[in-house]
Amino acid sequence: METVKLAEEFMLSSDGLVVGIDLSGDPTVGHGKHFLPALERAKNCGLKLSLHLSEVQSQREESELLLNLPPDRIGHGTFLHPEMGGSQSLVDKVVKNRIPLELCLTSNIKGQTVPMFSLHHFKYWYQLGHPTVICTDDKGVFCTDLSQEYQLVASTFGLSQKEMWKLSQQAIDCIFAEDAVKQQLKKRWQDLHPQVFK
Repeated sequence: METVKLAEEFMLSSDGLVVGIDLSGDPTVGHGKHFLPALERAKNCGLKLSLHLSEVQSQREESELLLNLPPDRIGHGTFLHPEMGGSQSLVDKVVKNRIPLELCLTSNIKGQTVPMFSLHHFKYWYQLGHPTVICTDDKGVFCTDLSQEYQLVASTFGLSQKEMWKLSQQAIDCIFAEDAVKQQLKKRWQDLHPQVFK
């Protein structure tokens, strides 16, 4: 709770620099229910929530509980959908609330939660047309960068340059920022388009 109180103070005093909190860590230790009071307080005071959930199998109950908040973004979500041991109920909650997923291919391979790139859950969510954001998880720990992650997505799933552009552009809608900032970023993206697609 102390962290949430600090985040709330910083949100109110940092002129938009602190906008949310991220719940992450070793997914095999503890249970999300212990964090619910703090997460509910964070949400009620206006902080955005990014929750790492369904990173490992057998977390359906915890995922159901955390999705009821609901979070503003999901980290990983590897085992949300039925084909990976999740449930349609979990998918329905994510889709209903249009909760973007932060997907980290290299991290999931190195963390051994996904056996190979071609079986990554990116494909499932992409085919649903659900908002996804390609991320590194931690570029230093996983020895990757965002360009490499985008290249992996393109080569593994056969996405064209235009599809990759759209994927990266729609990530703007998933950031924790005011609409004015999102509009500025979209304008910059549009301005870059002619240079990229000569």
